[in-house]
Amino acid sequence: MRQPQILNELRQMSASVGANILLVQGAGGNSSVKDGDVLWVKASGTWLADAEDKDIFVPVALSAARAALAQGDERVPLAPNAGTTLRASIETSLHALMPHQVVLHVHAVNTIAWAVRTDARDEFARRLDGLAWRYLDYHHPGLPLARAVSETIARNPVDVLVLGNHGLVVGAATCNAAEAMVADVEERLMLEPRSAPTADHDALRTICAGAGYRLPRDPRCHDIATDRYSRAIATSGSLYPDHVVFLGPGLPVLEHRENLSAMIARTIADGLAPPVALLVPDAGSLIREDASDGAEAMLTCLALVTCRLPLTARLNYLAAESEHALLNWDAERYRQQLTADR
Repeated sequence: MRQPQILNELRQMSASVGANILLVQGAGGNSSVKDGDVLWVKASGTWLADAEDKDIFVPVALSAARAALAQGDERVPLAPNAGTTLRASIETSLHALMPHQVVLHVHAVNTIAWAVRTDARDEFARRLDGLAWRYLDYHHPGLPLARAVSETIARNPVDVLVLGNHGLVVGAATCNAAEAMVADVEERLMLEPRSAPTADHDALRTICAGAGYRLPRDPRCHDIATDRYSRAIATSGSLYPDHVVFLGPGLPVLEHRENLSAMIARTIADGLAPPVALLVPDAGSLIREDASDGAEAMLTCLALVTCRLPLTARLNYLAAESEHALLNWDAERYRQQLTADR
């Protein structure tokens, strides 16, 4: 079907945003543009960073999608003659409900570092003063989040939505304006990252030899294990959905002098899969040899978020039922598979 000129602008903006790991990690985040009654939105499991190199946008029948959401149906109807086998983003409902021509949803690190805190409301009010914004408590992605967004924007039209334990959504008239708005919000919410002790690469290589694990590609991932504050935060629970989807709930720790192969054997004997990643206190982080690029990106994201959180901050972790819902959601299994095949 015909692709509008503004779709090229969306591709350029999406690739720019997707290349910035402080805004988007792996297959996270999504963007869209409305062209008449067609909503062009990022396909599930694709990477915004690939927007200029791959065909990652699918056309959705906008009025039909809105009508379905009004009836409590989160299935997304593609536009006639869509010509694709890809699925629309899990969060297409956000894009359909927002009235703006361009909508951009990111997992911005500074925003998340505030959005996981129970004591952030006053800071949001102060730092986002002058913007048309609202804060939403955590809701499961898809229909539950769509309902919350629908109720919010029905009361007060907004350009900025801060999603508790999730991320940031902005709406604007143009792609450049949407990208600029994200940059503005992140600058207002900027937090100074905490430095961490150096990792012990030799010790890590010795620990994981023959166990099916390796050192992560991004050296920042080690900061989660070598900094005691970040380690305490990371091992106390899950902070946002993509962590659960790509790394599993929380992060396990290899205790002092514990044998990694023995730990993995016990895990398997308990009927569980070996952890995607784990922490070795004061030494660094390890990740499974078969971990996807998406898992690697999420480990980096965790490092970037935790180093911006003081240990004294009061945090909202995802409830066990929320973790279970994410792990057993067919839409997320589909996204994981596509990410693995990137």
